[in-house]
Amino acid sequence: MNKIKYTTALLLGGLLSFSSCTDNFSAFNDTKGAYTDDLQKYDNQTNLVPFSTIQKGIIYQTGVNGTDWQYQVIQNLEADMFCGYFHDMNGSFNANNSTYNLNNGWTSAMWTYTYGDIMPSIADSEELNTEKDWPLYHAITKILKVAVLHRVSDYYGPILYDGFGTAAQTPQSQEEVYTRFFEDLGKAINILKDYKGGISFESADFMMPEGKRTPAQWVKFANSLRLRLAMRVSNVAPEVAREQAREALKPENGGVLTTANETVGQYGIRNPLGGVAGWDEVFMNASLESFLKGYNDPRISSYFNTAKDGREGEGENVKITQIVEGVKQIISIEDQFKGVRQGTGVADNRYLTHSKTTINVNSKIIVMSAAEVWFLRAEAALRGYTTDLGENAENCYKQGVTTSFAQWDANGVSDYLESENTPAPYVDAFDKKFDGQPTTAITPKWDESAEPEVKLERIITQKWLALYPEGCEAWAEQRRTGYPKLFKVVVNNSGGENAISTDDMIRRVFFNQDYKTGNKALYDALVSKLGGADNGATRLWWDAGKNNF
Repeated sequence: MNKIKYTTALLLGGLLSFSSCTDNFSAFNDTKGAYTDDLQKYDNQTNLVPFSTIQKGIIYQTGVNGTDWQYQVIQNLEADMFCGYFHDMNGSFNANNSTYNLNNGWTSAMWTYTYGDIMPSIADSEELNTEKDWPLYHAITKILKVAVLHRVSDYYGPILYDGFGTAAQTPQSQEEVYTRFFEDLGKAINILKDYKGGISFESADFMMPEGKRTPAQWVKFANSLRLRLAMRVSNVAPEVAREQAREALKPENGGVLTTANETVGQYGIRNPLGGVAGWDEVFMNASLESFLKGYNDPRISSYFNTAKDGREGEGENVKITQIVEGVKQIISIEDQFKGVRQGTGVADNRYLTHSKTTINVNSKIIVMSAAEVWFLRAEAALRGYTTDLGENAENCYKQGVTTSFAQWDANGVSDYLESENTPAPYVDAFDKKFDGQPTTAITPKWDESAEPEVKLERIITQKWLALYPEGCEAWAEQRRTGYPKLFKVVVNNSGGENAISTDDMIRRVFFNQDYKTGNKALYDALVSKLGGADNGATRLWWDAGKNNF
């Protein structure tokens, strides 16, 4: 087990800019070391030690106040914004990722923290929890490894997966690593299906809801994850997608998440998105405003708070001209839901009066919901993968919307499913050049006569609304399908060899640029497996640029 700690720094070329992560891992083990060796063996504590770090690593957070910035640089300044959910209105940030002038420290953070902190714990668990001696823990390790690392691959493409911390380890392409994801999930599911009991994981489990911390529920999560990844590769490996989707949905394999009370998350742990929101840095994205307001979506008040005008004076003394950060506000937004357009490039904080997320530090961290699974099932049926299993695209689509409404305690789902409302125009509160016309006329109401592409847009648009606030998955699916149709950046500050097309939008984030000199062998191997330039314009393997039916 200890070899992992000593090889990590070598593997990453000593370039972990946040070195405290590996130190934290050692300290965590030291804390757990308060147990004697005999006691650890007696209550399985030794075998359970890595799981806390691994589970927290899916949506990265430490659970400690003062570390939320780590989540911010890993996810909130990348996927959460690029997917059309949020915008950080710290004026000093607007010259960076928002306008495609990618910040190396931010874009490399997902890699840095995963391999500096989470992967050592995964490797330790793999060494400790062998299939022969600890089959339950072995299977759960495999599921968690896929849950963590598919997010990393969906950022960068090629990643390090097999043999972490050994001399034999080399980067694997995204196609290669997705093959390994399916293999590991399949093996984990088979182990758990056959598991006869004897030991428990409940004491270390904070991802399944209370009362559902069982091997059977982990099978459901694994099958649901298998279905997610199957649809991810549907445009480039349709036969693989078909096979994996069918295996995930066969009843004999244990089922998938189906109800709102089966949300897989991180329970009882500080929500880092809520921590960042507390700094006045998590605001509604204009794209999300367009869809939620246009659809008159009841979930909007569960997702966001209303905005406030930046007025001068109080009561009868309020001036008609509203000023924020010295900038004249041209429309009133008082008590409205109001978002911010990505890529304005403004260097001030004028949008601080706009709608902030309702997520706080006590909000449940959502890893995967049953609503997402219903939309995955809808797409699988649309593609003809599962119709002989009794799956129907329309029924699954409607169940997805219904389950999302239940998850957020929203009313009016029947009327919503019959709605022919369309997305609304976006009107900037300060500058008309940032206005945006609706990007699509897609409605919530299902149209059985529509072409497959239109049906897919409807499925993915509602899936995107239901995935909130999990930006990593939302961004991956938006890139894969092109849906929902988001507003483009107004200002594009990428250029030269790192140029990103405004129309095509950002497709990935680049590897740690310090590796070019500090660990060139690793960098060159990763780029070789990528098969294209290491910039934000290169499409990942599963990103075909079109939907294939």
